[in-house]
Amino acid sequence: MTVVDCDGLGGASVLTDCVPSKTLIATAEVMTNFDSSYEELGIRVEDTTHDPDDPARVVGVDLGKVNRRVKRLALAQSHDITASVTRAGVRVLRGRARLSPGQAPDGSREVVVTTPGDGEERLTADAVLVATGGHPREIPDARPDGERILNWTQVYDLEELPEELIVVGSGVTGAEFAGAYQALGSQVTLVSSRERVLPGEDPDAAAVLEDVFRRRGMNVMSRSRAQSAKRVGDRVEVTLQDGRTITGSHCLVAVGAIPNTADMGLEEAGVELRESGHISTDRVSRTSAPGVYAAGDCTGVLALASVAAMQGRIAMYHFLGDAVGPLNLKAVSANVFTDPEIATVGYSQADVDAGTIDARAVKLPLLRNPRAKMQGIRDGFVKLFCRPGTGIVVGGVVVAPRASELIHPISIAVDNNLTVEQIAKAFTVYPSLTGSIAEVARQLHTRKTVE
Repeated sequence: MTVVDCDGLGGASVLTDCVPSKTLIATAEVMTNFDSSYEELGIRVEDTTHDPDDPARVVGVDLGKVNRRVKRLALAQSHDITASVTRAGVRVLRGRARLSPGQAPDGSREVVVTTPGDGEERLTADAVLVATGGHPREIPDARPDGERILNWTQVYDLEELPEELIVVGSGVTGAEFAGAYQALGSQVTLVSSRERVLPGEDPDAAAVLEDVFRRRGMNVMSRSRAQSAKRVGDRVEVTLQDGRTITGSHCLVAVGAIPNTADMGLEEAGVELRESGHISTDRVSRTSAPGVYAAGDCTGVLALASVAAMQGRIAMYHFLGDAVGPLNLKAVSANVFTDPEIATVGYSQADVDAGTIDARAVKLPLLRNPRAKMQGIRDGFVKLFCRPGTGIVVGGVVVAPRASELIHPISIAVDNNLTVEQIAKAFTVYPSLTGSIAEVARQLHTRKTVE
C-alpha cells in the first residue's frame, strides 16, 4: 500500500484545522475561567497592583508562545501518524498524484505522482482512495496577505494578539475563532451575512451563543455581508455590501472551503464532480469510476474528521470484501468548540420543523442543574428528540462546557434505538451535568404522546 502526500500525514485536520484550532481554544478556555473566577467562584488572583474589586483581567496571553505550542503539537501529531502508518508497512511517498484516464483490463488503475524536483513515479493500484481535503475559500476583494488579512491556516503565525479582530463569516470556523480571540483578549467584531450566528446549527443553541458573545462584549453584525477587505497602513478596512465600513487591526476571513479536486485527472478518469467541485460518492464511499473511492472534505459529506475517517474505513472494508455497513449520517455526533460548546447528534430541530420526521422535543436549561450552579454555569441546555408513542431517541442537542463529552450518551441512544424511558432509568451521578440528560428524558417520557 502507498500513501501519496504533499503536506504531511493527518492533512488539514491535524496540521491547519482541528488540532491547531482546538489547541488554541484550550488556552482561550483557561482565559475565560480566569475572567469569571472572581465574580462566579470567589477566586482571587493577587498581585501588588490589582484591586480584587476591580473586574479588569489580571492575566494576559503570550500569543507567540501559544502559537508555537499549537504548531509543535500539530507537527508531533502528524509525525505520530506517519510513524504508525509506516510501522503498518505502508509506503509514504511525498508528491502530488494525478489519476490516469481509463482502466486496465484487470481492473487496475494508474496513478502518476509528481515528486519533489519534478521527478515522476507511476503507480499501479487495484483501488484508489481520494482524500485530498479542501482549502479556505476566498473573497475576491479580500485576498489574505498572511499579515493583517488572514485565513484560518495563517493565524498560527501571529506573534502578537490582534488588538481589534474582524472575523468575516459566522459559520463554525468563524464562530470558534471569534469566541477564542475574544477570550484571549482581542476586541472582536463578527460579520455575519445571515440573521444569526451559526445558521446551520440548532436555533436555540445559536441564540444562546450569540447572547453570550454579545454579553462578553463582542460586536456581532447580523445581515452584514462583507464585500472587500484592504490594508490601510497598519489597519484593515472591511467594506460591507451596503456601503458601510468597519476597521480593525486584523481581519480573519472564514467563509467556507473549496475541495482540493482540481488538476487531478478525476473527471477524465470517470469520477463525477458536483458543480461545487466535490466528488459524488455513495454510502460506501464509491465514486462513479470503478475502483476509485473518496473520503473526507473533498466529498462534501459533513466536514468532520470523524466522518472522513469513517468514510475511509468503509471504503477500504468494502474494497477488501469485508462486511460493512453504509455511512449513517444520523448517527454522527458533531461539536462546535465555542464557549459554551454546542454538541448535536441525530435529527435536528430543523428536521422536525420541516416535517422530515415526526418527533417530540423537550429542552431543559442547565440553570436548574445543581452541578451547573456549583460551577457557575449560567448558559446552556439539554434538548432531546424522540418518536411519539415509542419514545425512541432520534436526536439531541447539548449546549454546555464540554458538551463534546456530554453528547456521547445521547449518541449511544440514537445509534442503538434506545428509548427515553431507558435513558431515564439509567443511574447518573449526583450532582452531575449528565443528570440533566436523565431529567430531560424523564420529562420527555411523560410527554411523548402529547401533541
